[in-house]
Amino acid sequence: METIKGFRDFTGEEAQKRQEIKEIIIGIFEKYGFEPAETPIIEYEKFVKGDNEKDEAISDIFKLKDKGKRELALRYEFTFQLKRIAKNQKLPYKRFQIGEVFRDEPVSQNRVRQITQCDVDIIGSTTKDEAEILNIAKEIFDKLGIKVKILFNNRKLLNEILETNGVKAKEEVIREIDKLDKLPESEIKKALKKYRAEKIINELKKPESYFKKFKAYEEIQELKKFCSYYGTKPEFSPSLARGLSYYNGSVFEIKTAGIKETIAGGGSYMINNLQSTGICFGLDRIANLSKLQSKKDKTLIISLNKDKEAIALIQKLRQKDEKCILFYGKPSKALDYANSKGISKVIFIGEKEVKSKRYKIKDMKTGKEVLKTTN
Repeated sequence: METIKGFRDFTGEEAQKRQEIKEIIIGIFEKYGFEPAETPIIEYEKFVKGDNEKDEAISDIFKLKDKGKRELALRYEFTFQLKRIAKNQKLPYKRFQIGEVFRDEPVSQNRVRQITQCDVDIIGSTTKDEAEILNIAKEIFDKLGIKVKILFNNRKLLNEILETNGVKAKEEVIREIDKLDKLPESEIKKALKKYRAEKIINELKKPESYFKKFKAYEEIQELKKFCSYYGTKPEFSPSLARGLSYYNGSVFEIKTAGIKETIAGGGSYMINNLQSTGICFGLDRIANLSKLQSKKDKTLIISLNKDKEAIALIQKLRQKDEKCILFYGKPSKALDYANSKGISKVIFIGEKEVKSKRYKIKDMKTGKEVLKTTN
Protein backbone atom coordinates (compact mmCIF):
# COMPACT_ATOMS: atom_id res chain seq x y z
CA MET A 1 0.00 0.00 0.00
CA GLU A 2 1.42 3.37 -1.04
CA THR A 3 1.61 6.31 1.37
CA ILE A 4 -0.69 9.29 0.92
CA LYS A 5 0.77 11.97 -1.36
CA GLY A 6 3.01 14.26 0.68
CA PHE A 7 3.74 11.65 3.38
CA ARG A 8 6.75 9.32 3.59
CA ASP A 9 8.20 6.31 5.38
CA PHE A 10 11.80 6.48 6.64
CA THR A 11 13.78 3.30 7.24
CA GLY A 12 17.35 2.00 7.32
CA GLU A 13 20.21 4.43 6.71
CA GLU A 14 17.85 7.32 5.98
CA ALA A 15 16.03 6.91 9.30
CA GLN A 16 19.38 6.50 11.10
CA LYS A 17 20.68 9.72 9.54
CA ARG A 18 17.56 11.64 10.59
CA GLN A 19 17.86 10.30 14.13
CA GLU A 20 21.51 11.36 14.39
CA ILE A 21 20.70 14.85 13.05
CA LYS A 22 17.98 15.15 15.72
CA GLU A 23 20.46 14.10 18.39
CA ILE A 24 22.97 16.74 17.23
CA ILE A 25 20.27 19.43 17.26
CA ILE A 26 18.96 18.37 20.68
CA GLY A 27 22.50 18.32 22.08
CA ILE A 28 23.07 21.92 20.98
CA PHE A 29 19.65 23.05 22.27
CA GLU A 30 20.38 21.52 25.67
CA LYS A 31 23.87 22.99 25.75
CA TYR A 32 22.26 26.45 25.55
CA GLY A 33 19.96 25.66 28.48
CA PHE A 34 16.72 24.83 26.66
CA GLU A 35 14.36 22.23 28.09
CA PRO A 36 12.15 19.85 26.07
CA ALA A 37 8.39 20.09 25.68
CA GLU A 38 5.75 17.90 24.02
CA THR A 39 2.33 19.03 22.84
CA PRO A 40 -0.69 17.33 21.18
CA ILE A 41 -0.78 16.86 17.41
CA ILE A 42 -4.54 17.56 17.42
CA GLU A 43 -6.04 20.77 18.82
CA TYR A 44 -9.32 22.64 18.60
CA GLU A 45 -9.55 24.30 15.17
CA LYS A 46 -10.31 27.66 16.80
CA PHE A 47 -7.12 27.44 18.88
CA VAL A 48 -5.05 26.46 15.85
CA LYS A 49 -6.31 29.46 13.85
CA GLY A 50 -5.89 31.91 16.73
CA ASP A 51 -5.73 35.51 15.58
CA ASN A 52 -3.95 34.64 12.34
CA GLU A 53 -6.81 33.38 10.14
CA LYS A 54 -5.64 35.38 7.11
CA ASP A 55 -2.19 33.76 7.09
CA GLU A 56 -1.53 31.36 4.22
CA ALA A 57 -0.38 28.64 6.62
CA ILE A 58 -3.77 28.75 8.37
CA SER A 59 -5.60 28.14 5.08
CA ASP A 60 -3.53 24.96 4.69
CA ILE A 61 -4.39 23.31 8.01
CA PHE A 62 -5.81 19.77 8.07
CA LYS A 63 -9.31 19.92 9.55
CA LEU A 64 -11.12 16.99 11.16
CA LYS A 65 -13.96 16.12 13.54
CA ASP A 66 -14.10 13.55 16.33
CA LYS A 67 -17.13 11.40 17.26
CA GLY A 68 -18.40 14.27 19.37
CA LYS A 69 -18.54 16.46 16.20
CA ARG A 70 -15.97 18.83 17.68
CA GLU A 71 -14.13 20.92 15.08
CA LEU A 72 -10.46 19.99 15.35
CA ALA A 73 -7.27 20.45 13.34
CA LEU A 74 -3.77 19.04 13.09
CA ARG A 75 -1.12 21.45 14.35
CA TYR A 76 0.66 23.32 11.53
CA GLU A 77 3.46 24.58 13.82
CA PHE A 78 4.40 24.66 17.54
CA THR A 79 4.39 28.40 18.27
CA PHE A 80 0.66 28.85 18.90
CA GLN A 81 0.80 26.04 21.50
CA LEU A 82 3.21 28.14 23.54
CA LYS A 83 0.20 30.25 24.55
CA ARG A 84 -0.80 27.34 26.77
CA ILE A 85 2.45 25.77 27.93
CA ALA A 86 4.27 29.05 28.60
CA LYS A 87 1.73 30.15 31.22
CA ASN A 88 3.15 30.48 34.75
CA GLN A 89 6.65 29.47 33.61
CA LYS A 90 9.65 31.14 35.23
CA LEU A 91 11.10 33.65 32.78
CA PRO A 92 12.92 33.42 30.55
CA TYR A 93 11.24 30.17 29.56
CA LYS A 94 13.60 28.42 27.15
CA ARG A 95 12.00 25.42 25.48
CA PHE A 96 12.68 23.24 22.47
CA GLN A 97 10.39 20.81 20.69
CA ILE A 98 10.92 18.31 17.90
CA GLY A 99 7.99 16.63 16.20
CA GLU A 100 5.60 16.48 13.28
CA VAL A 101 3.46 19.31 11.95
CA PHE A 102 1.06 19.15 9.03
CA ARG A 103 0.17 21.34 6.03
CA ASP A 104 -2.52 20.48 3.47
CA GLU A 105 -0.69 22.20 0.63
CA PRO A 106 0.57 21.33 -2.88
CA VAL A 107 3.43 18.83 -2.86
CA SER A 108 6.81 19.37 -4.57
CA GLN A 109 10.32 17.93 -4.26
CA ASN A 110 11.13 19.99 -1.16
CA ARG A 111 7.59 20.55 0.11
CA VAL A 112 5.66 17.76 1.82
CA ARG A 113 2.56 17.60 4.00
CA GLN A 114 4.06 16.03 7.11
CA ILE A 115 7.07 18.01 8.27
CA THR A 116 9.43 17.30 11.15
CA GLN A 117 10.18 20.62 12.83
CA CYS A 118 12.89 21.35 15.38
CA ASP A 119 11.87 24.50 17.26
CA VAL A 120 13.69 26.50 19.90
CA ASP A 121 12.05 29.52 21.58
CA ILE A 122 12.67 31.97 24.41
CA ILE A 123 9.61 33.42 26.14
CA GLY A 124 10.55 36.73 27.76
CA SER A 125 13.30 37.70 25.31
CA THR A 126 15.37 40.69 24.23
CA THR A 127 17.60 41.46 21.26
CA LYS A 128 20.41 39.72 23.15
CA ASP A 129 18.40 36.48 23.03
CA GLU A 130 17.82 36.89 19.30
CA ALA A 131 21.59 36.93 18.84
CA GLU A 132 21.85 33.70 20.83
CA ILE A 133 19.16 32.08 18.67
CA LEU A 134 21.10 32.97 15.51
CA ASN A 135 24.30 31.59 17.02
CA ILE A 136 22.51 28.33 17.78
CA ALA A 137 21.55 28.16 14.11
CA LYS A 138 25.14 28.81 13.03
CA GLU A 139 26.46 26.10 15.36
CA ILE A 140 23.93 23.52 14.14
CA PHE A 141 24.72 24.06 10.46
CA ASP A 142 28.47 24.15 11.11
CA LYS A 143 28.14 20.80 12.91
CA LEU A 144 26.12 19.33 10.04
CA GLY A 145 28.54 20.60 7.42
CA ILE A 146 25.97 22.76 5.61
CA LYS A 147 27.20 26.14 4.39
CA VAL A 148 24.43 28.67 4.97
CA LYS A 149 23.55 32.33 4.70
CA ILE A 150 21.71 33.80 7.71
CA LEU A 151 19.36 36.59 6.62
CA PHE A 152 17.50 38.94 8.95
CA ASN A 153 15.24 41.96 8.92
CA ASN A 154 12.82 43.68 11.28
CA ARG A 155 9.04 43.95 10.97
CA LYS A 156 9.12 47.34 12.71
CA LEU A 157 11.41 48.61 9.98
CA LEU A 158 9.12 47.26 7.27
CA ASN A 159 6.11 48.88 8.94
CA GLU A 160 7.95 52.19 9.26
CA ILE A 161 8.90 52.12 5.57
CA LEU A 162 5.29 51.38 4.60
CA GLU A 163 3.93 54.13 6.87
CA THR A 164 6.42 56.63 5.41
CA ASN A 165 5.09 55.74 1.96
CA GLY A 166 1.48 56.16 3.05
CA VAL A 167 0.63 52.45 2.79
CA LYS A 168 -2.29 51.57 5.06
CA ALA A 169 -2.76 47.85 4.29
CA LYS A 170 0.53 46.91 5.94
CA GLU A 171 -0.26 43.26 6.69
CA GLU A 172 -1.50 42.60 3.16
CA VAL A 173 1.54 44.27 1.61
CA ILE A 174 3.98 42.40 3.85
CA ARG A 175 2.25 39.16 2.85
CA GLU A 176 2.95 39.99 -0.81
CA ILE A 177 6.55 41.04 -0.14
CA ASP A 178 7.11 37.66 1.53
CA LYS A 179 6.53 36.00 -1.86
CA LEU A 180 9.53 37.71 -3.50
CA ASP A 181 11.67 34.56 -3.30
CA LYS A 182 8.85 32.41 -4.69
CA LEU A 183 7.34 34.48 -7.53
CA PRO A 184 8.68 36.84 -10.25
CA GLU A 185 9.09 40.43 -9.09
CA SER A 186 6.69 41.60 -11.83
CA GLU A 187 3.90 39.51 -10.29
CA ILE A 188 4.55 40.95 -6.83
CA LYS A 189 4.48 44.52 -8.16
CA LYS A 190 1.24 43.79 -9.96
CA ALA A 191 -0.31 42.45 -6.74
CA LEU A 192 0.91 45.52 -4.82
CA LYS A 193 -0.72 47.98 -7.23
CA LYS A 194 -4.13 47.62 -5.59
CA TYR A 195 -2.52 48.85 -2.35
CA ARG A 196 -0.58 51.59 -4.20
CA ALA A 197 2.59 50.05 -2.83
CA GLU A 198 4.43 48.81 -5.94
CA LYS A 199 7.22 51.37 -5.43
CA ILE A 200 8.14 49.68 -2.14
CA ILE A 201 9.97 46.90 -3.99
CA ASN A 202 12.51 49.34 -5.47
CA GLU A 203 12.97 51.01 -2.10
CA LEU A 204 13.76 47.67 -0.47
CA LYS A 205 16.60 47.17 -2.98
CA LYS A 206 18.52 50.19 -1.72
CA PRO A 207 21.87 49.78 0.10
CA GLU A 208 21.90 49.31 3.87
CA SER A 209 23.08 52.88 4.49
CA TYR A 210 19.74 54.14 3.13
CA PHE A 211 17.81 52.50 5.99
CA LYS A 212 19.78 54.23 8.74
CA LYS A 213 17.35 57.14 8.58
CA PHE A 214 14.55 54.98 10.00
CA LYS A 215 14.10 54.73 13.77
CA ALA A 216 13.65 50.93 13.65
CA TYR A 217 17.10 50.53 12.08
CA GLU A 218 18.47 50.93 15.61
CA GLU A 219 17.22 47.40 16.32
CA ILE A 220 19.07 46.15 13.21
CA GLN A 221 22.28 47.68 14.57
CA GLU A 222 21.68 46.28 18.06
CA LEU A 223 21.19 42.74 16.77
CA LYS A 224 24.30 42.97 14.57
CA LYS A 225 26.31 44.14 17.57
CA PHE A 226 25.32 41.22 19.80
CA CYS A 227 25.75 38.74 16.95
CA SER A 228 29.31 40.02 16.55
CA TYR A 229 30.00 39.09 20.20
CA TYR A 230 29.18 35.49 19.27
CA GLY A 231 31.14 35.66 16.04
CA THR A 232 27.94 35.25 13.99
CA LYS A 233 27.59 37.36 10.85
CA PRO A 234 23.96 37.55 9.70
CA GLU A 235 23.18 39.48 6.53
CA PHE A 236 20.65 42.34 6.62
CA SER A 237 17.93 41.74 4.01
CA PRO A 238 15.43 44.66 3.79
CA SER A 239 12.91 42.65 1.73
CA LEU A 240 12.76 39.70 4.15
CA ALA A 241 9.24 39.62 5.60
CA ARG A 242 8.21 36.10 6.77
CA GLY A 243 4.57 35.33 6.02
CA LEU A 244 3.09 34.87 9.48
CA SER A 245 1.38 37.99 10.80
CA TYR A 246 2.32 37.48 14.46
CA TYR A 247 5.95 38.58 13.98
CA ASN A 248 6.49 41.99 15.57
CA GLY A 249 10.28 42.52 15.51
CA SER A 250 13.28 40.70 14.08
CA VAL A 251 12.66 38.02 11.47
CA PHE A 252 15.20 35.42 10.29
CA GLU A 253 15.61 33.03 7.39
CA ILE A 254 18.44 30.65 6.61
CA LYS A 255 19.25 29.72 3.03
CA THR A 256 21.76 27.45 1.35
CA ALA A 257 22.90 26.76 -2.20
CA GLY A 258 21.07 24.18 -4.28
CA ILE A 259 17.63 24.71 -2.77
CA LYS A 260 15.42 27.79 -3.11
CA GLU A 261 13.32 27.00 -0.04
CA THR A 262 14.24 28.19 3.44
CA ILE A 263 15.83 25.52 5.66
CA ALA A 264 15.27 27.42 8.92
CA GLY A 265 13.26 30.48 9.81
CA GLY A 266 11.75 32.40 12.67
CA GLY A 267 11.61 35.71 14.44
CA SER A 268 10.19 37.61 17.38
CA TYR A 269 6.57 37.76 18.48
CA MET A 270 4.29 38.21 21.48
CA ILE A 271 3.03 35.27 23.55
CA ASN A 272 0.68 36.04 26.45
CA ASN A 273 1.82 39.69 26.33
CA LEU A 274 5.46 38.62 26.65
CA GLN A 275 8.05 39.46 24.03
CA SER A 276 9.47 36.20 22.68
CA THR A 277 11.73 34.90 19.94
CA GLY A 278 12.49 31.61 18.25
CA ILE A 279 13.60 29.72 15.19
CA CYS A 280 12.44 26.55 13.47
CA PHE A 281 14.63 24.05 11.60
CA GLY A 282 13.10 21.84 8.92
CA LEU A 283 14.53 18.35 9.49
CA ASP A 284 13.35 17.00 6.13
CA ARG A 285 15.25 19.56 4.07
CA ILE A 286 18.28 19.47 6.37
CA ALA A 287 18.49 15.66 6.09
CA ASN A 288 18.46 15.94 2.29
CA LEU A 289 21.31 18.46 2.39
CA SER A 290 23.56 17.08 5.12
CA LYS A 291 26.42 14.74 4.19
CA LEU A 292 26.53 13.45 7.76
CA GLN A 293 28.10 10.00 7.98
CA SER A 294 26.86 7.69 10.73
CA LYS A 295 29.38 7.19 13.54
CA LYS A 296 27.30 4.55 15.29
CA ASP A 297 29.19 1.33 14.64
CA LYS A 298 27.33 -1.93 15.13
CA THR A 299 28.69 -5.42 15.81
CA LEU A 300 27.11 -8.61 14.50
CA ILE A 301 27.55 -11.65 16.79
CA ILE A 302 27.09 -14.85 14.82
CA SER A 303 26.18 -17.95 16.81
CA LEU A 304 27.45 -21.20 15.27
CA ASN A 305 25.26 -23.49 17.39
CA LYS A 306 26.68 -21.92 20.56
CA ASP A 307 23.67 -19.80 21.46
CA LYS A 308 24.20 -19.66 25.24
CA GLU A 309 27.80 -18.45 24.87
CA ALA A 310 26.86 -16.00 22.10
CA ILE A 311 24.13 -14.48 24.29
CA ALA A 312 26.55 -14.22 27.24
CA LEU A 313 29.05 -12.32 25.06
CA ILE A 314 26.49 -9.99 23.52
CA GLN A 315 25.12 -9.10 26.95
CA LYS A 316 28.65 -8.15 28.13
CA LEU A 317 29.09 -5.90 25.09
CA ARG A 318 25.67 -4.30 25.53
CA GLN A 319 26.49 -3.52 29.17
CA LYS A 320 29.34 -1.44 27.76
CA ASP A 321 26.74 0.38 25.58
CA GLU A 322 28.00 -1.24 22.38
CA LYS A 323 25.36 -1.68 19.69
CA CYS A 324 25.10 -5.38 18.86
CA ILE A 325 22.88 -7.69 16.83
CA LEU A 326 22.71 -11.45 17.41
CA PHE A 327 22.43 -13.60 14.29
CA TYR A 328 21.52 -17.30 14.25
CA GLY A 329 22.26 -19.14 11.04
CA LYS A 330 24.72 -19.80 8.26
CA PRO A 331 27.92 -17.69 8.14
CA SER A 332 27.34 -16.79 4.47
CA LYS A 333 23.87 -15.38 5.26
CA ALA A 334 25.25 -13.57 8.31
CA LEU A 335 27.99 -11.84 6.29
CA ASP A 336 25.49 -10.91 3.57
CA TYR A 337 23.24 -9.41 6.27
CA ALA A 338 26.18 -7.48 7.77
CA ASN A 339 27.07 -6.00 4.37
CA SER A 340 23.47 -5.05 3.56
CA LYS A 341 23.08 -3.24 6.91
CA GLY A 342 26.49 -1.54 6.84
CA ILE A 343 27.56 -3.34 10.03
CA SER A 344 31.21 -2.57 10.72
CA LYS A 345 32.31 -5.56 12.86
CA VAL A 346 31.52 -9.28 12.93
CA ILE A 347 32.25 -11.88 15.63
CA PHE A 348 31.81 -15.66 15.16
CA ILE A 349 31.07 -17.75 18.25
CA GLY A 350 31.47 -21.47 17.60
CA GLU A 351 32.96 -24.53 19.26
CA LYS A 352 36.53 -23.39 18.56
CA GLU A 353 35.97 -19.98 20.17
CA VAL A 354 34.22 -21.48 23.21
CA LYS A 355 37.05 -23.95 23.84
CA SER A 356 39.84 -21.39 23.47
CA LYS A 357 37.83 -18.65 25.24
CA ARG A 358 39.01 -16.34 22.47
CA TYR A 359 37.21 -14.82 19.51
CA LYS A 360 38.08 -12.75 16.46
CA ILE A 361 36.58 -9.37 15.68
CA LYS A 362 36.53 -8.90 11.92
CA ASP A 363 36.47 -5.37 10.48
CA MET A 364 34.08 -5.59 7.52
CA LYS A 365 35.63 -2.57 5.77
CA THR A 366 39.32 -3.50 5.98
CA GLY A 367 39.09 -7.26 6.51
CA LYS A 368 41.50 -7.02 9.48
CA GLU A 369 40.95 -9.33 12.45
CA VAL A 370 41.67 -8.68 16.13
CA LEU A 371 41.83 -11.48 18.70
CA LYS A 372 40.15 -10.99 22.11
CA THR A 373 39.36 -13.16 25.13
CA THR A 374 35.79 -13.83 26.27
CA ASN A 375 36.64 -12.99 29.91
